[in-house]
Amino acid sequence: MVRAATALCGPPALSGVVSDATPSSRWRSSPVSPNWVSLEKMRSILWVGGVALLAVAGLGLLLFRSAAAPQAGSFRIAILGDRTGGVQGDVYEQVWKELAAEEPAFVVTVGDTIEGMHDATAETEWQEVESILKPYRRFPLYLAPGNHDIWSVASERLFRQHAGHPPHYSFDRGPMHVTILDNSRSNEIAPEELTFLEEDLKAHESQPQKMIVSHRPSWLLSVALGNTDLSLHRIARRYGVQYVIAGHVHQLLRFSLEGIDYISMPSAGGHLRPVDAAYEGGWFFGHALATVRATEVQFQFEELKPPLGHGRVSMPDEWGMLGLLQKPAAAAK
Repeated sequence: MVRAATALCGPPALSGVVSDATPSSRWRSSPVSPNWVSLEKMRSILWVGGVALLAVAGLGLLLFRSAAAPQAGSFRIAILGDRTGGVQGDVYEQVWKELAAEEPAFVVTVGDTIEGMHDATAETEWQEVESILKPYRRFPLYLAPGNHDIWSVASERLFRQHAGHPPHYSFDRGPMHVTILDNSRSNEIAPEELTFLEEDLKAHESQPQKMIVSHRPSWLLSVALGNTDLSLHRIARRYGVQYVIAGHVHQLLRFSLEGIDYISMPSAGGHLRPVDAAYEGGWFFGHALATVRATEVQFQFEELKPPLGHGRVSMPDEWGMLGLLQKPAAAAK
């Protein structure tokens, strides 16, 4: 069922499932395995860097943390929010510099990789993204389609060409199974996407760790209201999905429903919508880093370091549907 294709970025175009083997592409010079950098080297780097646990004066208990070295049998993945939707200069480039230093096994984005919306300029925009990512070809990259990536027949063709896969697909890496859904042209998840999701999860039911990624948080209102009858939620719960992740709003929000974490990702370059956008409201530039083991996935959210952020690192349980759960009296914006 695999169709041969020349991928310009990310994995090759497939009929739905991407294998662990990651062929070379114009965005990567060679395949990457989760352990391609030795554990000893990683530990050495982190030992030199140290672990900074610095309380922010006057800002409550916000802490700076560094990413711990992955244990044997584990690996790390990076997850990026929107690059565009009012792209802010230099942010996406800095996000990649910081996540590359953590040597993730692969990178997943929630979509909006180009500004898009115009067929005539879309190809040029994809080429600009390729130029930004050229230094990071060693990292397998899996793109979800956003509304700024696909808005027409022509833009879908370009997404397939540059992303190297169809708008919906899935892949495995070790114990982790990731399903990418396409809601780029609808605020809802279409019935055919739900059919694909259920068939895909059923076929990979034995994978102990599962994650669903889409661009729009089509689930947001239903999950916030605790609606356990939502079709997406029922499928996710039936097959043991732990995380459902989306972007689009450029704000970090977390919801928990029947043991599933629903996460709206912070921005990786798209504008922060409120004029007075503040960190405690979930408005900041950064990325997520997840450590994957056979029995668990541990997330942390990393704000960009100065000058584009304050380098704060937080855990999922510190966030809720209204932003940071324990807001400091005078938080840095």
